Amino acid sequence: MADNNTLLEVKNLTMHFPVTQGIILQRQVGAVRAVDGIDFVIKKGETLGLVGESGCGKSTTGRAILQLYRPTAGEVIFEGQDLCKLQGEKLRQMRRRMQMIFQDPYASLNPKMRIVEILQEGMQALGIDAEPQRRIDALLDQVGLSAEAKWHYPHEFSGGQRQRIAIARALAVNPQLLICDEPTSALDVSVQAQIINLLQALQQELRLSYLFITHNLAVVEYLAHEVCVMYLGRIVERGPVAEVLHHAQHPYTQALLAAVPRIDGQQRQVVRVAGDLPSPANPPQGCHFHPRCPHVMPVCRERYPQASGTTHVVHCHLYGEPGTS
Repeated sequence: MADNNTLLEVKNLTMHFPVTQGIILQRQVGAVRAVDGIDFVIKKGETLGLVGESGCGKSTTGRAILQLYRPTAGEVIFEGQDLCKLQGEKLRQMRRRMQMIFQDPYASLNPKMRIVEILQEGMQALGIDAEPQRRIDALLDQVGLSAEAKWHYPHEFSGGQRQRIAIARALAVNPQLLICDEPTSALDVSVQAQIINLLQALQQELRLSYLFITHNLAVVEYLAHEVCVMYLGRIVERGPVAEVLHHAQHPYTQALLAAVPRIDGQQRQVVRVAGDLPSPANPPQGCHFHPRCPHVMPVCRERYPQASGTTHVVHCHLYGEPGTS
């Protein structure tokens, strides 16, 4: 799965949050299976899109990769090092090579700090002190803002400008990987396009790798090289963007695509999905999607499907055993 061009490899990543009962003497009575054993790789200089509806575990995956949540199980291998085994200073130094851009630019910037302080904070924490003011001016120019902006506070900027500042903050420590957690969903449509184009230009200029978390399949098609479709903590389909989006195999992926309006006037295949996303604290037995699937079979209720395919991988009993895609 991994090769010499692999920057990040995620193996069996699992993030379960305990459910406890009692106020004083708490006891665990269950677990929320936010991420339930997923695998993927991110190549150097490329973008992996991670898509799925709200509550499927996308954001938790991003935080677990950065070790903001310590995973319950699995491996997060960044350039040969398993981040799950690192602690203290070693983990802190690795974090300078991976940064996160959060969804809400209004909440992710400290309102009491000037932009210069926001950008300088990470640089100081990681020991990047060489000519900080010149570096900050260059960062602001790189994201399309003037050097004068550094003396202002976050509330003096629009949402799109704040997200540009958040991107500059992420770039301040010279990372190789950016985890973008729905970075455009809180912005106006016209501003979304500007931020996406900026991220694409920065990737080409700096050869960055992205994990782009989103529910917007149009953005994935435009920006990503590979895509993983996530449902209830598990990846149900993954592969090259063109292959997955134009030849979707899993019924859930087909349902996501059917919900996207087309501008060419043609109608997509209608895929009817019943009900709501089940609780990750009590996922269905067998294939997690079977209570909502229009093609459900008896075996779907009994066991989770193995992976079928090589480059285009799908977890679905419709496609039989591994290698029969």
